[in-house]
Amino acid sequence: MLPLAFNLTGKRVLVLGAGRVAGSKIALLEAAGAEITVITTEVLEPVPDSATLLLRPYQPGDLEGFQLVISATGVGSVNDQVVAEAQARGIWLNVVDDPSRCDFYFTAVHRDGPVIVSVSTEGSAPALAQYVRDLVRAALPKNLAGVARRLRSERDSMHDAGVSTESISWRARIDELVAEETTTD
Repeated sequence: MLPLAFNLTGKRVLVLGAGRVAGSKIALLEAAGAEITVITTEVLEPVPDSATLLLRPYQPGDLEGFQLVISATGVGSVNDQVVAEAQARGIWLNVVDDPSRCDFYFTAVHRDGPVIVSVSTEGSAPALAQYVRDLVRAALPKNLAGVARRLRSERDSMHDAGVSTESISWRARIDELVAEETTTD
């Protein structure tokens, strides 16, 4: 596995199902700015107004035009069809609760502005990933978002002045900014 952060802003994502697990995936996708379509026979969790909702079963061809698909139907025969179609179309697929059929996994995430900590167990134990995420979150300094914004500004100023930032040792500056942020609370 290779952990990546995808920019899903405006990307077309299909979610099959609208139960509890699908609802949590939809919330993450909405927060990421994805253009979401939900196909389901029954709505068990709220679907955001920004999503397109189709109340019907999955049909072959439904994956056309989507970059990412999440199958959370809980129906093996439907998942079989979705897997076959996704593979044929070269579409990245997550089959909820079936890691062996996933092209990607959702991770347990902690976000503080642009600072994102993501923990994965490659789909084998999502509860463990959440546990580790919570331990990491508790250990992190407060307001890393503020530190990130200040570093971004400093880097931008240096680039504008024609100075490379690649040879700079940032650790001391980060320590300084973290100390400032924690003393201003």
